[in-house]
Amino acid sequence: MTVRPQLARHDAELKKHAELNNHNDNVGALVSQVTSDLSRLVRDELQLAKAELKEKGKEAGVGAGLFGGAGTVAVYGLGVLIAAAVLGLATAWPAWLSALTIAAVLFAIAAVAALLGKRHVTRATPPVPHRAVDGMHEDLEALKGHQPEGKVTS
Repeated sequence: MTVRPQLARHDAELKKHAELNNHNDNVGALVSQVTSDLSRLVRDELQLAKAELKEKGKEAGVGAGLFGGAGTVAVYGLGVLIAAAVLGLATAWPAWLSALTIAAVLFAIAAVAALLGKRHVTRATPPVPHRAVDGMHEDLEALKGHQPEGKVTS
């Protein structure tokens, strides 16, 4: 009769040990899944940051090109303005007046190009990937168990 309680105790210990192993396996699987998801999330955020920086680099390039064009047109305008001054001193009204008019038009073109260049450079700076940074902040808040402001979960 004493054998039976020992067998029951032994069976209970085996059952408890099996439950602990099953629980450890579940925790291990969850940790593995979280690690995998986290690394995929970081890779995705880095790809988004790379795409944003590429886009901003293109904007900066266009802006710099327009600034260069504005400088070139301004140099031509200065040349024409100097020619207008020379022609104005050397001849009668019609020659220098026409040269002055051309210079004014060239400076107007330079001003428009400079304003467009400034707008493009302003759009591209600062070269920070805002969407990726915001997404990373939201991910960190979600990992901490917080809700970002203004976000509602369904």
